[in-house]
Amino acid sequence: APRPVTPVQIDVPAAARRRGWEGVVVLESSVDPSGAVATIRVAESSGHEALDDAAVRGMERVSFAPARRNGAAVPHTFRQPVRFALRE
Repeated sequence: APRPVTPVQIDVPAAARRRGWEGVVVLESSVDPSGAVATIRVAESSGHEALDDAAVRGMERVSFAPARRNGAAVPHTFRQPVRFALRE
């Protein structure tokens, strides 16, 4: 599986924070052999479009070390939950 090489930082949007929105977004992302994110889609919504959009924007900023098979870089698709919580 690909490994992130840049920090994954996804913040709760200010409007969502003010409204007290929390939730989990499940993203389905594909990473190409160069380690770039090729596609991102919301596989499971949090129920709040602002949180879903923030998760997608955050994933767009991540760089990856590509997945490898028999030593060669290969494309890979995976699912990643993104949890938005106002209190830990």
